[in-house]
Amino acid sequence: MGMNFKTEVSLLALAITLFVMSTFFFSYQNGSTTYLSLASYPYRGYALAFVGFGSVLMVTASLSYTKRSKNML
Repeated sequence: MGMNFKTEVSLLALAITLFVMSTFFFSYQNGSTTYLSLASYPYRGYALAFVGFGSVLMVTASLSYTKRSKNML
């Protein structure tokens, strides 16, 4: 049994939100300039986690929609 349409759309909307947030976190640069990229970009770890979680949500919603649309045929 798959998810309903509202749940799939909500998962996709959340995935898009996480992708947008991750672009901000990935590009955010600290005010101080150092040679260490980890110190200059402190939120890159969060950005990568958001992209990963958003990808999982997007794949889950897509698979559920595909399964549901095959059952309707």
